[in-house]
Amino acid sequence: MKRKCFVSFKTEDVTYKNWICENPNIDMIDKSLHERIGSNNPDYIMRRIREDYLSDSTVTIHLIGQYSAETYGPTEQEFIKRELQASLYNGEVNKRNGILGVVFPSMYASVYGGSNFCTTCGRVHNQVYINDSTTVKEFSYNYYIPHNKCAWSEEDHYCVLVKWCNFEGDPERYIEQAYMKRTAPIAEKVRVYPQ
Repeated sequence: MKRKCFVSFKTEDVTYKNWICENPNIDMIDKSLHERIGSNNPDYIMRRIREDYLSDSTVTIHLIGQYSAETYGPTEQEFIKRELQASLYNGEVNKRNGILGVVFPSMYASVYGGSNFCTTCGRVHNQVYINDSTTVKEFSYNYYIPHNKCAWSEEDHYCVLVKWCNFEGDPERYIEQAYMKRTAPIAEKVRVYPQ
């Protein structure tokens, strides 16, 4: 089944965005912003994005590259932060999107840190560094929604995370995973404006 997807990306990463939107093997309806909105007013821009692009989309694909970190600069991230905020908002007209984070190969070493032994539960956990150094708070908070366990399981994440190489091989699988999160119990714990 086709999902209506919005792609949130930095202009430096347009090649990856184009691959997704132009790939005939991805069964999706592209709801992405293809041209810059002619305004410097951020509230107007976000209203246009919500009304024209996000209002009937169901999944936001957030591209995670070297320019997408919170620490890259707050003014630099204004648009992707607002796109994710609008995607996470669950209103009467705009329903919450599933969020799929796709990590570029250049970020694998920064995001995926191997595994370690947990002294609390006695199991091995994978180390995934989704934080201000790799992405914006709107994604990182909703990937690592706070809880009182020693590790996060798939049910504890609202955002879905995938390496580009895995996404490239089966994009619809991951788009569908993100879509299904919209009605999962974890959706009740989403925060639109994390601190």
